[in-house]
Amino acid sequence: MGRYIFRQSLLTLAVLIAVSIVGFILLRASGDLALRIAGSEAMADDVERIRVSYGLDQPLPVQYINWAWNILHGDFGRSLFFPEQVSTLIIQRLPITLGLALLGLLLALVIGLPLGVLSALRPNGIIDRVVLAVAVLGQAMPPFWFGLLLIITFSVGLGWFPVSGADTWLHLVLPSTVLAIAVMPTIMRLTRSGMIDALRADYMRTARAKGLMPLTMLIKHALRNALVPVVAIATVQLGSIIGGSVVLETVFGIQGLGYLAWESINRADYAVVQAIVLVLGAIYCLLTFISDVLHALLDPRLRDT
Repeated sequence: MGRYIFRQSLLTLAVLIAVSIVGFILLRASGDLALRIAGSEAMADDVERIRVSYGLDQPLPVQYINWAWNILHGDFGRSLFFPEQVSTLIIQRLPITLGLALLGLLLALVIGLPLGVLSALRPNGIIDRVVLAVAVLGQAMPPFWFGLLLIITFSVGLGWFPVSGADTWLHLVLPSTVLAIAVMPTIMRLTRSGMIDALRADYMRTARAKGLMPLTMLIKHALRNALVPVVAIATVQLGSIIGGSVVLETVFGIQGLGYLAWESINRADYAVVQAIVLVLGAIYCLLTFISDVLHALLDPRLRDT
């Protein structure tokens, strides 16, 4: 198990370095950053001074090494628009995004797991067909469209929930529902397929022959084995939710990390954009690593690979 964790740690670090390099290059390839900072009406001398001041006149590998060295020392740079340091902005906004993502994932698990189990108990039955229809519908709806639909119906029309913000728990009901609907189909499908395989396994027939209670067999034996892939994918889905927070937070006006990314892109605040790309990439890599470790703990066959 120790070798497996060490190998996955090295792989995660390599992926994170690759993400930082690709993100850095893509941002530089998006256009002349010095011109975007100075403005389209700036004089050539002003643009050149900004290019030298921010080190944009140096070769690209040198720029990356300097940026990465500063990151390792906790210096993400200073925002061009906000008065705070970039690190301060991220520390302020990240908890909002993480809290919303965790709430959405929790809601998806609370609803998706029972529906997946019920669907597996009677394959091709009425409940199974309804669950599969809900899963297809959830995967087909774009999150931003569904979010706008909820705002129009429950905020503007009925007035039950606030339109935007994240001041109270009522503000989080609609966005967390959108996140849950986006993630729930995958959880339901995995739970259903895992439960169907588990219920048909030889050890379940042995458990019936021993006279175990049906509820005990369902929870202790079938569901326990069916949850192995669900736990792994739920962790990865959390990273996807956080990474896709730009659209959802913009729709609901939530001042999280995603909304900060949208603001920074519109204002050409490249230091903030670069830092957000790195932070989101690091979170996704970390969650993928945790998913691999949890999968190995639940499935002993992976520990010996």
